[in-house]
Amino acid sequence: MTVIIAVLVVYLLILLVIGLWGGRESKTVSGYYVAGKKLPSWVIAFSSNSTGESAWLLLGLTGMGYAVGAHAFWIILGEVLGIALAWTVVARPFKAYTDRFDSITVPDYLEDRFRDKAHVLRWISVVIIFSMVTAYTAAQLTASGKAFGSFLGTSYSTGVLIGAAVILYYTTVGGFKAVAYSDLLQGVLMFGCLVILPIVAIPAAGGWTEVMGTLHAEDPALLRPMGSFGLTLPGIISAAGFVGIGLAFLGAPQLLTRFISARDQKQIVDGGFIAVICVIGFDVGAVLSGMAGRVLFPGLLDPETVLPEMSASLFPALFTGIFLVVVLAAIMSTVDSLLILASSAVVRDIVQQVFNPKWPEARFSLYGKLTTVVIGGGALIMALAEVRMVFWFVLFAWSGLACAFTPVVLCSLFWKGTTRAGAIAGMVGGFLTTVGWVVFFKEGFYDLYEMLPGFAAGFLCTIVVSLFTDPPEGAEAELDAIREEVGPIFRSGA
Repeated sequence: MTVIIAVLVVYLLILLVIGLWGGRESKTVSGYYVAGKKLPSWVIAFSSNSTGESAWLLLGLTGMGYAVGAHAFWIILGEVLGIALAWTVVARPFKAYTDRFDSITVPDYLEDRFRDKAHVLRWISVVIIFSMVTAYTAAQLTASGKAFGSFLGTSYSTGVLIGAAVILYYTTVGGFKAVAYSDLLQGVLMFGCLVILPIVAIPAAGGWTEVMGTLHAEDPALLRPMGSFGLTLPGIISAAGFVGIGLAFLGAPQLLTRFISARDQKQIVDGGFIAVICVIGFDVGAVLSGMAGRVLFPGLLDPETVLPEMSASLFPALFTGIFLVVVLAAIMSTVDSLLILASSAVVRDIVQQVFNPKWPEARFSLYGKLTTVVIGGGALIMALAEVRMVFWFVLFAWSGLACAFTPVVLCSLFWKGTTRAGAIAGMVGGFLTTVGWVVFFKEGFYDLYEMLPGFAAGFLCTIVVSLFTDPPEGAEAELDAIREEVGPIFRSGA
């Protein structure tokens, strides 16, 4: 236990140092929210993947590999495709647009792209971001409390408070630079964990042949691509839903912010290769670990406990401490990004851009930090209450943010006919469909993942309304200029 605590303390101290170091860049709005747009490729690549995956990767995807076996490989396909398309198709024109507009947030970009002088898109963005982020952050802090309890035996509230204190410190003091570099550290730890775990677990379970044989003997469906459903409508819907998880990488605002923060176009090109390799290591390692874990620890009541079980049984105390750190890293890499996203929605998108007070940059930065603390404090109170209702937000927070923003962002980048009214309709339609699907329809449609109807509604609303309204003046010429600037997908930037 002493060794585990020592590893944890060293890790937390490193995060505190990163916070102090990042604080030098956090004295302006641009510095606090996008690190002054100076981040290199390897930082934005690991930061993007770490933020997108969260504790769901280490606990949820390993648990999915344990529960459904080979059927979980559809998730890997979806995420690899989503990340590859995000970096090769979306990132470069989005970076070119946001540099042209000097955007700091995604709502900045949308407002300038559609000449929205009434700030309607900005207000809609803020409502959606704030509603999703607060509850999702609370749920992640709840996971922090449980992680400390599982590994160290601390009380739930102590675990929540420790996790929240560290995250709030380095996020508030260091801003986005501290978030990005801490995400880099956390992403490297997650990658190493998920590469090493199956390499150790599969031989411990008797080798690859023995693992496959045992799984087949227990249930042949564990080795079938369509799982227990077979090639049926429910099986196709389940596989499509798993692939659909990757769609969020094309336009979730917390991920698009990484493209805004890149130093230049070359960092986008280089970062794409790193991001794809990273997610393959993440996801393949998680699913294979879960499958090996089913052989090693049959009959677990909760499949999502397989990673803690394996780390405690297969590794010495030093590595068990590292695995605790990795679980916390997954949680922290999501929470810090969500806090920055929500804070920017309030301070940058509403206070600075809508009300436009004539304050110096340092005051906006200070208020951004205070807002981060307030939002984190609200999530902390919800987490300490251990309100179970908050977990249903987690089911669609990822898809809710993605379905509100991604269809509109994609249309804005690639279709000249996209209009302001279409963008408004697409954001509202995509978001409300996602929420409505989970609440009213999901159970009756073979649990079809809400990302798919949410995306369909977002695109449909954007396209139909745009066909009956006029695009902003000058937007067509602007899009042509962006295409000329960006050129072929893999051409290196300046």
